[in-house]
Amino acid sequence: MEIKGAVALVTGANRGIGRAFARALLDQGAGKVYAAARNPAAVTDADVVPLRLDVTDANSVAAAAELADDVSIVINNAGVGAPGTQLLTGPFDGARQAMDVNYFGTWAVARAFAPVLARKGGGAVVNMLSLASWVGQPQFPGYAASKAAQWSLTDALRKGLHAQGTLVIGVHTGFVDTDLSAWTDAPKISPELVAALTMDALKHDRLEVLADEQTRAAKAALSTPMDKRSDQ
Repeated sequence: MEIKGAVALVTGANRGIGRAFARALLDQGAGKVYAAARNPAAVTDADVVPLRLDVTDANSVAAAAELADDVSIVINNAGVGAPGTQLLTGPFDGARQAMDVNYFGTWAVARAFAPVLARKGGGAVVNMLSLASWVGQPQFPGYAASKAAQWSLTDALRKGLHAQGTLVIGVHTGFVDTDLSAWTDAPKISPELVAALTMDALKHDRLEVLADEQTRAAKAALSTPMDKRSDQ
């Protein structure tokens, strides 16, 4: 996938990994980057094009696809962590929001922009996933479940958009130094590293990014019998 001269859209681009994605695209020579956010005023980078987009609102998604009809790269980064949903107690509201944003939101954006990418010869869809896509997390079960669903969706999109020539990349990482992980002191990698690894995957048509050692170990463990896994 050629980034230089391309037009890209990044959801949740006002901060954290989304802002790093937008900056990395520009640094790689992208001709235009739409920085999508529910509040475009929160986008402070003068080099991007702010775009109003709420991934849970069908009308907002449709309007964004109509306005940004020149994109060849779509990065689905918008996400929430569902911290309010506990495994055995409390309401499911946070988990439902995580599914709405992380899973259905990604699906809605990919569905809306698939025809746009087809007209551009295929282009690319990048979905920001997680180590939690593969490992159940009692501390944040709603988030992990939404990322597992998003991983399944990513595989379905990869197969379903293959005929139109669209490259679909899943980006997996453990904790990244953003507001979403501010609650933990666990080791974290930088948003800039995640973005750099993703740009490299785009340029070399790689289908998956495993951004840190913990994520690589989790992926490798998928073939290990359940009773032999270290996370049991």
